Amino acid sequence: MKKIILATLVVGSNLVSTAQSFISKNVSYGANIGLGAGLVAPSLHATKQHAFGNKSGLRIGYGLRYTGAFGSKVDFATAPAKYTVGKTGPAAFFSESIPANIDTLTFNKVQTNAFNVFFSIEHKLYKKLAFNFNLDLVGFTFGASQKATPMLSTTTTSAETTSLNALLIGDNDLGSLNSEFLLKYNASEKLTLQAGFGFLFTEYTTEKKYTLGNDRFRNKAGMLTLGLVYAPNRSY
Repeated sequence: MKKIILATLVVGSNLVSTAQSFISKNVSYGANIGLGAGLVAPSLHATKQHAFGNKSGLRIGYGLRYTGAFGSKVDFATAPAKYTVGKTGPAAFFSESIPANIDTLTFNKVQTNAFNVFFSIEHKLYKKLAFNFNLDLVGFTFGASQKATPMLSTTTTSAETTSLNALLIGDNDLGSLNSEFLLKYNASEKLTLQAGFGFLFTEYTTEKKYTLGNDRFRNKAGMLTLGLVYAPNRSY
């Protein structure tokens, strides 16, 4: 019995050690700030990367990201693809907007907090330079209830953050999602500086329904993004 317990402890210890090694190796931690379109968007992320060969310079990654969005007097337009372009699915991505179906609400204040699983792809360009593209896949958002005013009215309505986030292509998307195109510079073995362009969706669901019975409204914001990444155990 003692031998079995001892063997179990040894095996368990080895498994924990292996798991810790796998988790910590090539995991980086970063912080970015996005600025644009009346919004400030800080983000924090943890990323696990896998390198494909020493010479290819290709790295595929995944991780968890928090993205906040803060601003005032920000416009949100009708969100669902079935209203904005009259179609859903892949066809919506290639279809033109239908102006008559789209309402615009002005939010006195915006404050959202999104937590998403994201995917990234990175390629080494030259020595210490790399290009990175990343985008949110699925997650959730929370934030305080806000007041919004229709563009052609003075009557306000209450709105809550849309809780579920999901990447579904174009206007099919649901909730708050972040994506970035970044140029990265490895300032040292563990520290990387990055800058680029971000594209942030934030979304609210209103208490009142508007044109065609819609209650989901989205802001699409292009942003300049600056940040840094700390990689304590980078092996490539």
